[in-house]
This record gives sequence, C-alpha cells and structure tokens, in this order.
Amino acid sequence: MKLKLLVPALLAGCGLALAAAEPALAQAAAPAAEAPAAAAAVPMKGDTTWMMVSTILVILMTLPGLALFYGGLVRTKNMLSVLMQVFAVFSVVAIIWVLYGYSLAFTSGGSITSIVGGFSKAFLAGVVPDSTSDTFTKGVVIPELTFVAFQLTFAAITPALIVGAFAERIKFSAVMLFTVLWVTFVYIPIAHMVWHSDGYLFTLGALDFAGGTVVHINSGVAGLIGALLIGKRLGYGRDLMAPHSLTMTLIGACLLWVGWFGFNAGSNLEATGTAALALLNTIVAPAAAGLAWMTVEASAKGKASLLGVASGAVAGLVAITPAAGLSGPMGAIVLGLVAGAGCYFACTAVKNALGYDDALDVFGIHGVGGLIGAILTGVVASPALGGLGAADFSIGTQVWKQLVAVGVTLAWTGIGSVVLFKLVDLVVGLRVTQEAEREGLDLADHGERAYNY
Repeated sequence: MKLKLLVPALLAGCGLALAAAEPALAQAAAPAAEAPAAAAAVPMKGDTTWMMVSTILVILMTLPGLALFYGGLVRTKNMLSVLMQVFAVFSVVAIIWVLYGYSLAFTSGGSITSIVGGFSKAFLAGVVPDSTSDTFTKGVVIPELTFVAFQLTFAAITPALIVGAFAERIKFSAVMLFTVLWVTFVYIPIAHMVWHSDGYLFTLGALDFAGGTVVHINSGVAGLIGALLIGKRLGYGRDLMAPHSLTMTLIGACLLWVGWFGFNAGSNLEATGTAALALLNTIVAPAAAGLAWMTVEASAKGKASLLGVASGAVAGLVAITPAAGLSGPMGAIVLGLVAGAGCYFACTAVKNALGYDDALDVFGIHGVGGLIGAILTGVVASPALGGLGAADFSIGTQVWKQLVAVGVTLAWTGIGSVVLFKLVDLVVGLRVTQEAEREGLDLADHGERAYNY
C-alpha cells in the first residue's frame, strides 16, 4: 500500500502526468484471481494419429476380414450372400451411428440416462473439428470426430457378427430390417450402460476394456436366438455342409487378427504404454487359444485342423477383448488357454448335444468366449496377478460386478432379440423359401454367382 502511494508522488515530482501512469498502475494492482484461465486441452497429434489408424484397422477386420472369414465357411452357392450381408450391415449401421446412434450411446440427458442417452448430438449437432472427447488420462483429449468414427466401427461389426449364426437361410431384407432395429434397441443401450460415465454398468464398476459384453456376448446371444427361431438349414445333420474355401477363411482370420489390434489397443484412446500392453495381449492370448484348441482337437479326433487353430485364435481374441488393457501378459495367456478349450467344447459337444444350427459358431465362439473373457477379467485384472486393477482391487468383488454385467447383457439382448426377430418375421418374414435355399442365396437374393465354373 505504501508503494502505491509513493509511486504517484515520485512521478509528480519528476513532472510526469499521473494520468499517464494510471493504466499501468491499475494493471499492476489487479488481483491475482483475475489471471487468465488455463488453456483448454489440445489433442496430441500422436494420439489422434493412433486413433485414426485404429479406426481403419477395425474397418479392415470387418471389411474384408469378417466377410472373408464367414464367406469361406459357407457353401459355394451362398458365398456372395454372406459377403453382401456383412458389407450392407456395415454400411447401414454407419449411417445410423451419425444420425442418432452416437448421441444415444455417448451423451447424457435422456429420461433414463443410466440406460440410454439423449438426442443432443443427433445428426452430430455440435460435433465439429475443434470439439474434443476425454480419454482415460485427465487433461488428455482426442478430436471428438475421431471418437465418433472409432465407435462407429464397433457398432457396425457387432450386428455383422450375428449374421454367421443363421447364414444360408435368412432373407436379405430380414437381415437389413433386423439390423436397424437391433442396433437401435439392443446395441446402443448396452454400449451406453457399459461405456458411458452415466451408464448403469459403468457406475457399478464393471470392467470391459474393448467390448466383451457390448460386442461379443451381445452378438453371440442374438445369433443363437436367431438360429433357433429361424430353424435349421435344409439337410442339416444329413447333408455335407463343409466350408467351401478354408483358404479364404484363413485369410479372413488373419485380417481379423490384424484388425483386432485397432479394436483392443485403440480402446485405450491414447498412444501410451497401456495401448502397448493391450497390443501385446492381443498377440499372446489368441496364440495360446489357437494352440489350446488345436491340442484338444488333436487329442479328441487324432488330427489338428486349420479351421480349428484359426477358430481357436478368434476365440482368444474374443476372450481377451474385455481384459486387453487390464491384464498382464501372463494372465492373457491363461485367459487364451481357457477360451480355446472352452470354445472348442461349446462348438462341438454342447452344440451337438443340443442340436441347434449355429451355422458359423457365432455363439460358440463369440458368446461363450465373451462370457469367459468378461467374467475372468475380474480375475486377471488383479494387481496380485500382474493386472492393472486399483490398489484395493478385490477379485471376489470384481467378479461379482462382472457377473452382474454379464447377466444384464444376457437379459437385455436375449429378450430384445426375441421381440425383434418376431417383429421382423411379421413384417417381411425371416426365412427364404425352400426353393431359394436349395438354389443358394447368391442367385435367389442377388442374382449373382461367386464362381463361374
């Protein structure tokens, strides 16, 4: 205060105008509380680049990865129909996502916000190049458009997985109508509950790093219900229905594995050590699962098959998905071994005993693998076992939360899928005619042949 009085006196004594000094004095005397606010977080180019690459990788695992994996598994006369279904499903979900899917899944403000969001970002309102989304690190953000695109690929691959369960006998129009309804009323609420900060399962504390419940249990259960309601293929259990091109299937499986690095490591949302951990786990878990399936198959049948080791690897990819950035590498290997053996049992003994026609083992691999991964995430995430859980992590408590998440997913997708399949059957019918099924869906639905010989 003395300094404030002294300065004007000195200035006056020197013949300087006090008025000329007042602006500077006022600025010097301004309280510290009026200092400029901290600058808003700006996306790092490395994180942004990694998320764009991850998005492209997930597209690769769907188109062409999943399409070729499924296409090789069906008979020649249905090859194009499966390729068409996967391609068209991806396309329609991409449009749904930007119209209203992203808003309902990743905003608050709905009347039942713990289950589904609102329409504040419908048609991507307010989502511009400068808007950002938070990551798992405080103060670190990525462009929101990148997050929209990344999550779009998850929404698109999930219903595409379902079509393998009832391949070779469903109408194309039924696939398209079911996809629109199922993504809207089943996928989006599950995604919100699991991954949005207001979601019921998120607030419960259930862990799902990259989609064990949202993608795999969700699609596996829906696929099983579809297979049961549509019925078995003509000649199932009597005619030979072997894959027409295991070469094509292996190409698809390899593309799935490569694309899955974006699926799992990209779910970290940042290019950090945790993303590297998820990437490593996405190598060792499917490797262990493929070896486990191959070993059990060789013990049971006397020979190890290419289809078996490829299917086992996919089962391992499914199982590690919810734990990819939470488990240590040793836990990931154990998880892969359990998934490989467990999914082999589900696709052979259980399927044969119950007699259902899950054409491409969607439930046996994605449903059962997702169940194994989701539940055991509560174990392998423990710091005592090399995981990245909190310091006060309790395996018993976390496994219970995982079981609740699994139960909610099973109930929501189970009931919802039954209702939607029944509705689609009333509107357009689910199954093609016997004549069309015998001829093959390539010609019956699309007027084309995969092979001209």
